[in-house]
Amino acid sequence: MAVRLMVVDDHRLLAEALASALKLRGHRVLAAAAPAAGAADLVIARVPEVCLIGTATPAQPGIFDPIVRIKRERPQVAVVVLGPVPSPRGIAAAFAAGASGYVRHDERIEGVERALMKARAGEAAVAPQLLQGAFAELLNPAAQPDDEAQRLLEVLTPREVEVLVRVAEGEDTRVIAAGMGIAPSTARTHVQRVLMKLGVGSRLEAAALAARTGLLDRAGALPLDAGPDGV
Repeated sequence: MAVRLMVVDDHRLLAEALASALKLRGHRVLAAAAPAAGAADLVIARVPEVCLIGTATPAQPGIFDPIVRIKRERPQVAVVVLGPVPSPRGIAAAFAAGASGYVRHDERIEGVERALMKARAGEAAVAPQLLQGAFAELLNPAAQPDDEAQRLLEVLTPREVEVLVRVAEGEDTRVIAAGMGIAPSTARTHVQRVLMKLGVGSRLEAAALAARTGLLDRAGALPLDAGPDGV
């Protein structure tokens, strides 16, 4: 059964070529247009059964905002994303926005057609291997770098990092000085510098910030300055 659809892609030639191929297979193409950012206005005006939206950057923030608007204003329209071999996050972002399917750019026209039919029928149109990859990442997420912790580490000297670790462990100035082999006045100066650089007003706040950002875990892997009064 023919699908009433629209094809939107940032590359007009690709959109028109795909539209022509689908027309030859008996489907009714209401429009083939670019860029994808304007998809929402076209879909809301024409109300196809399925909208095929192409993108080269499925993981880019905001790339699927048009889908969110389409599903909000025309919830009956099924949306299928046509994109590159995606990261699991790209697939998750597409479905979170309201897409019904994801098809790779290198898929044969028969595969695209099957995805359109499944989406119109209210089914999820995505290859099993892509779903498996997405589920694997959701179950075993890769550790992401903590930008705030890294930023804080970059403003502290190795000796100040050691002082912060000791502060977080509850050591007072006398214990910090003894443990580091420095004078209490020097330890006190280091503590004040740490508080100033972290932008906090107390040792307790410094310890809380270090714990919250993961800075303490990161600091444990760093070599510390061994000089008696080094900064």
